[in-house]
Amino acid sequence: MEDATGFLFPIAILVMSVVIHEVSHGVAAYLLGDKTAKYAGRLTLNPIPHIDILGSIIVPFVLAISSPFVIGWAKPVPYNPYNLRDQKRGPAIVGAAGPLSNFFIAGIFGFLSILTPIEIGIKTVIARAILFGGFFNTPYTVSAPVEAFYLILLKIVLINIVLGVFNLLPIPPLDGSKVLFAFIPYQWYRLQSFLEQYGFLILIVFILLFSGVIGMISAALFEIFTGL
Repeated sequence: MEDATGFLFPIAILVMSVVIHEVSHGVAAYLLGDKTAKYAGRLTLNPIPHIDILGSIIVPFVLAISSPFVIGWAKPVPYNPYNLRDQKRGPAIVGAAGPLSNFFIAGIFGFLSILTPIEIGIKTVIARAILFGGFFNTPYTVSAPVEAFYLILLKIVLINIVLGVFNLLPIPPLDGSKVLFAFIPYQWYRLQSFLEQYGFLILIVFILLFSGVIGMISAALFEIFTGL
């Protein structure tokens, strides 16, 4: 029963994190004048309308077996860029809203982890267990309720950092590409066209060859957010 709880609870963290990520896109678009997400019923934290079977359940379970870092996604919240008041920067703002929401969550729970009354040595051991042992099957047995609470805080911080970093990659269909396309000169339109056409393939290759880069950046930010 404890093993099942320890496995399913992180999945719940992941699902809610990607839901908040997607809702943030919709809220940003709404504030910029587009009500598509509202009319589609997607400006809600109820996870049901947002869950993507592959990205919210299957992929996280598979990665849980093979990787200490887990990513996932929810159904994209729809928006119409032509309804945005700022046609040039609007898509970048909407795109950045998702990753920024994840970093905001990481900041809040990271601050709470810093305030948690546990010896720094124990905090370091728990953090290393999560970073190097695995997000789901963390090789650390808590001996006090406060340690269990701290473990949960760190998992929330880590998953949101990973989501934020991953989604800021400037490769379509990730959010970072929306930011990139808003600022590159018009003369580079061929680069944008190339990335939009082959972005998914490039992303797969990047994950296969350079996923360690995401891990290193996430680990560094994790230490900053948790004060370790």
